Amino acid sequence: MSRTPAGGRRRLDPTEQLGYDMPTREPRITSNSLYRMFASSVFVIWIVAVLAAGTTVVAVGTPTWIERPAAAVLMIIFALGLTHRGGGRMRIWVPMVTVLAVAALVAQTNVLIAAAAALTAVLAAVFAVMNTRPASNIRGTIAEYVMALVTALSGTLAVAAWNAPVNYQRFNLVVIGAAMALVMVMVWNLGAGLHGLGRQGLLIPVGGALLLLLVLTYSSFVRAQGSQTVIDAIDQVVLFLRQYFGGVPRPVEVLIGFPALVVGVSVRSKHREGWWILIFAVIGTAVLTTSLVTPGALPSYIGLSTLYSSILGLAFGLVARHFALRERSSRASRAIEEATRVEPPRSAPLK
Repeated sequence: MSRTPAGGRRRLDPTEQLGYDMPTREPRITSNSLYRMFASSVFVIWIVAVLAAGTTVVAVGTPTWIERPAAAVLMIIFALGLTHRGGGRMRIWVPMVTVLAVAALVAQTNVLIAAAAALTAVLAAVFAVMNTRPASNIRGTIAEYVMALVTALSGTLAVAAWNAPVNYQRFNLVVIGAAMALVMVMVWNLGAGLHGLGRQGLLIPVGGALLLLLVLTYSSFVRAQGSQTVIDAIDQVVLFLRQYFGGVPRPVEVLIGFPALVVGVSVRSKHREGWWILIFAVIGTAVLTTSLVTPGALPSYIGLSTLYSSILGLAFGLVARHFALRERSSRASRAIEEATRVEPPRSAPLK
C-alpha cells in the first residue's frame, strides 16, 4: 500500500485504489442470472419506450395514442433507476410514480398531465447525473458526458410525448428548482456533506453558484432594464445563428451545466466533493429535458441548439477540468500521492 522513496518521505502507491467510502445496501436481487435478466428487460423496455416517445417529434406514421403511454413507461423507468441508484425504498417511490402515471393516462386532465411531465423532466435530469461514474482520464470523462446527455435526451422525448399544456418559462424554473433540491438531498445522503469540502474544495461549488447567479441576474437585467441597442444586438446575433447555423447555444448549458458535468465526474475520481459540483450539472440536464415541452418547439432547432451547447460545454468543461484536477498544494503533492477513488458499478446503488 505504501512505499518509501529515497528521501525517506512516506507516499501512497498510486497504483493502489481506495475502497468505497460509503456503506451500501444489500443487493435487492441475490441471483446474478435473475438480476441480469431483469436489467436487460428494463433496458429493452427503455429503448422501445424512447422510440415510441420519439414519434412525437418525428413523423413515422405511428398512431398518436402510443406517445403518452411511452412517456409514462419512461417516467417509471427513471424513478426505478434513480431509486435503485440512490439506495431508496423501491416499494414506496416507484408505486407513487406509477400511480401518477396511470392517473394522468386515465384522467387526461391538464393538471395531471403537467404534473407527470414535470416529474418526468426532474427524474430524467437527476438520474442522468446520478448514473455517472468517476472518470480519471479524458476519454472516460467524455464517455460519461455522452452517456449523461443521452439519458437526459430520452427524458426530453418523454416530456415532449406528454404534450403538456404548460407555460415554458414557469415549467422550466419549476423543473430546475425541483431537480436541484432533489439532487442536493441525494448528494447529502451520500455523505458528501459540506464539512468534507475543505477551503480549496469549497471554492468550486461556491464559484459555480456565483456564476449561476451572475448569468441569471444579467439575463434578467438585460430583458427588463437593458438598452434597446443591447437588446437589438443580441437579437441580431440570435437571428444570425438561427439563419446560418440552424440553432443557438444555450448559455446556461454552455457556461454552467455541461462544464459542471465534465468537472464533477473528473473530481469524483479523486475527491468525494465532486458530487457537489454535479449539483450544477443538473441545471444543464434539466434545461435539456424541458427543451421540447412546448408543442410549438421546432425539433430541428432544439436538436442543433443542443448539439452546439454540448460541444461548447464540453470544451469549456475540459478547460475547467485541467485546473480543477491540479494538485491542491505543492506541499501536499510532495508528501502524498492521491490514489484513485472508486465507486460501486453503474448498476449498483451508491448507498
